[in-house]
Amino acid sequence: MTTLSPPLSLYVHMPWCVRKCPYCDFNSHGVRGTPEYATYVETLLADMDADLHDFAEAIAGRPVHSVFFGGGTPSLFTPELIGRFLDGARERLPFAPHAEVTLETNPGTVEHGRFDGYLAAGVNRISFGVQSFDNDKLHRLGRIHSAHEAADAVRQAQDAGIDNINVDLMYALPEQDLAGALDDVEKAMALRPTHISHYQLTLEPNTAFAANPPPLPDDDAAWAIQEACQDRLAAGGYGQYEVSAYAQPGRRCAHNLNYWRFGDYLGIGAGAHGKVSGPLGVQRRWKSRLPAAYLAAAGGPKRIGGDSIVAAGDLPFEYMLNALRLIDGVPMADFSERTGLAPEAIAAALADCRRRGWIDEDATTLRTTALGQRFLNNVIEAFLA
Repeated sequence: MTTLSPPLSLYVHMPWCVRKCPYCDFNSHGVRGTPEYATYVETLLADMDADLHDFAEAIAGRPVHSVFFGGGTPSLFTPELIGRFLDGARERLPFAPHAEVTLETNPGTVEHGRFDGYLAAGVNRISFGVQSFDNDKLHRLGRIHSAHEAADAVRQAQDAGIDNINVDLMYALPEQDLAGALDDVEKAMALRPTHISHYQLTLEPNTAFAANPPPLPDDDAAWAIQEACQDRLAAGGYGQYEVSAYAQPGRRCAHNLNYWRFGDYLGIGAGAHGKVSGPLGVQRRWKSRLPAAYLAAAGGPKRIGGDSIVAAGDLPFEYMLNALRLIDGVPMADFSERTGLAPEAIAAALADCRRRGWIDEDATTLRTTALGQRFLNNVIEAFLA
């Protein structure tokens, strides 16, 4: 099985946050005392060194097209520490010209003037975890910022010269109606970010909301909210290019596009997941989740939570899990290039999905229909081995 090397990205996980939100199932840990932020950054670089050694044959000479600092709350780290990591990364890997570098930011953690520092450090895209502009909804979600603080943080970043900004919104919030969801979208668009992510709130296992579910809109109401907000975003100049992603022309998120197109990425940091295509096939690696254990490993073998080679029979599902989220779809040829499998591996499932009206009849493109988008989970499950 031979795969062509897809674009390479770098995901960097910063695990600490002020406090864990009740809906969050990410690897995030509320701050206790003073975390070892500087030591953590040096450990990230040691982790990268070890991964570059382990994946040397697969990664040699490949430039980094995007970097994404996720969390947790990466904006708890100072611009100097973010710059220290980026400088170290550039010493170890070539960066593509105009590589996208995104920093996730909680509006409640950003000190005035800090965005100038992030820009100087090499960050050129900020993603704000706003979630809502309704203070009552923010309280229900456990967020530490107010609607005013969120809007002010976005303006601060713009004033600092960062011209590529995402605003995360959630919908189908506790007791939210259509008018409230549309109001959130209007207030986000009024700030003129270049990108808006619009996610449905879901109850994930092992979260506070799963243990004590709040009253949420039913499926029909949630679908009506999604459709109305989708139309409003389109009218406001934000084209939908993925199930939950909307962008102004030319401002799609390069990092997430690489995920959705089954690209490669090194996962650096506590709990980070990575995917690398190499001589052994498609290899996934994940890191030790607990920050204390990750720090103690100091870049050694114990930093690794696990490794696996994706079985050939699982590749169609893994590929479709990402690619079918894209509204425009992907070229049919990408499937073979990214998985190393012949088109015949998905021929039967593809024919069934087309018969059901879930996937477009175009033989050169893998793309869901409007019906397929509504039943996306069913479409993806059709490719399970």
